[in-house]
Amino acid sequence: MVLGGEGADGTGHALSGTDAAMDSALAALYGADRGGRDGGRDGRRTAGLGASAPSVARWLGDIRTYFPGSVVQVMQRDAIERLGLASLLLEPEMLEAVEPDVHLVSTLLSLNKAMPETTRETARAVVRKVVQDIEKRLATRTRATLTGALDRSARVSRPRHRDIDWDRTIRANLKNYLPERRTVVPERLIGYGRAAQSVKKEVVLCIDQSGSMAASVVYASVFGAVLASMRSLATRLVVFDTAVVDLTDQLDDPVDVLFGTQLGGGTDINRALAYCQSKITRPADTVVVLISDLYEGGIRDEMLKRVAAMKASGVGFVALLALSDEGAPAYDREHAAALAALGAPAFACTPDLFPEVMAAAIERRPIPVPDPELPGPVPAG
Repeated sequence: MVLGGEGADGTGHALSGTDAAMDSALAALYGADRGGRDGGRDGRRTAGLGASAPSVARWLGDIRTYFPGSVVQVMQRDAIERLGLASLLLEPEMLEAVEPDVHLVSTLLSLNKAMPETTRETARAVVRKVVQDIEKRLATRTRATLTGALDRSARVSRPRHRDIDWDRTIRANLKNYLPERRTVVPERLIGYGRAAQSVKKEVVLCIDQSGSMAASVVYASVFGAVLASMRSLATRLVVFDTAVVDLTDQLDDPVDVLFGTQLGGGTDINRALAYCQSKITRPADTVVVLISDLYEGGIRDEMLKRVAAMKASGVGFVALLALSDEGAPAYDREHAAALAALGAPAFACTPDLFPEVMAAAIERRPIPVPDPELPGPVPAG
């Protein structure tokens, strides 16, 4: 669709009504790229938001009226990036006018320390809405997928009679069917672990909170809360830049986790992994998930040695370059290749794929790596 501005932008057709209002909303944000001035008479659309909170609030209302939610979210993101409107989000009335999404949450978290108390509760409400939407979309499937993986990983090969899974045992032994006796010889018994309600596996989420990982921090915090709600899993959540912060005790509320992060700063992966390693008590039953673009500001060789040591002790290790819907950001390819050489897959993961990745890691089967540029599925252990 071609929208016209002053002089109909050479189309010969001037706009009116709703079309003119849509064009005005677009011109306010994107017209600056075309070199004009706000209110110019050279026939070129120009930026018209300025730095006025009332005008921005009106514009936010206009785009929600004329465009679908997905488009509104893109336009909001562009307005924040192109026109420097982040500071206006510190005003409660502005936050009430925006369309909440993951990227808006990321921006709010980056402004967390500068946020006045009058804005903080409104910001928490915005963040909570996004978190609840993510949980609604992903929590049920995550719990179902991981519960199945935990049950399968708990099956034992020499179960007691009352612990035998007869359905799976029969299917596993169909090759031993004796037609003349109309029976199956159960050469291999399959059963369930007896401690069905005890902790079966431990998961450590180690999250890089540098600015480029903002969306990943949001999704990882929500997943951390979902995993922590499962009694069969002991979940630890650690965030890091050049310092390491353990937010495990806040996992019952992912909003608290998010406001406990501090986006930006440097990166010391080695220090973060050293802390995680110190908390592992059952290596063979532990999965460590590092979420980072792998730009290491610490000691590279020590980081790799630490990963190798964890894997040698039996820890399952996965490195996610991103946990978001947008694919891999810029990342350190040398470090990704070095981790792959250690048998630790490094790839970008969407939130929808994450439950399958975790299930594979728990069961110690090949990880479903989606990025064709990186090595194919490799064992998590």
